[in-house]
Amino acid sequence: MPTAVIMEENFDKLLEQCESQELEAPGGIATPQVYAQLLALYLLNNDMNNARYLWKRIPSAIKSANPELAATWAVGQRIWQRDFPGIYTAIAAYQWSESILPVMEALRESTRQRAYNLVAQAYTSITAEDFAAFVGYSVEEAVKGVVSQGWQADPSTRMVMPKKPDPPPVSLVPNEQQLARLTDYVAFLEN
Repeated sequence: MPTAVIMEENFDKLLEQCESQELEAPGGIATPQVYAQLLALYLLNNDMNNARYLWKRIPSAIKSANPELAATWAVGQRIWQRDFPGIYTAIAAYQWSESILPVMEALRESTRQRAYNLVAQAYTSITAEDFAAFVGYSVEEAVKGVVSQGWQADPSTRMVMPKKPDPPPVSLVPNEQQLARLTDYVAFLEN
């Protein structure tokens, strides 16, 4: 089983454990470590609504006493603002504990992969400097990365030309299913 799949399964299990620990905490207030892990895991899953509501329900005394929790929320704020360079800066700016570090590294990589996908879909060409800021690499590392993925890089103009992603396969619905679905819609509209 690939390492990424194993890690993803572990993060999903950890998320479930943290959620149950928060719910079962005495007095309804969990430990700062549980809050920090839960917040980081919500950010990793790009679940900004749950992350925001978790931040709102964490007691202010815990927020102010735990700098790692504040640093995790700073990352969340950058994600909310879609500030890709700020996300990488906020992740690198703090010395994460052993319980949060793997989640933050996975968050950095998933953000980087999301940036690659967004650039591939939205741009026909982009300057190497802008692209490097999007993916959190130096310009040289970013250019090496795009070339390894089959994209083109022009050193004279310092432009990167993304390779368009393959469109998702169109699932063909059999005619009988289409007819049944259409019948359901018409019956619903008539009633």
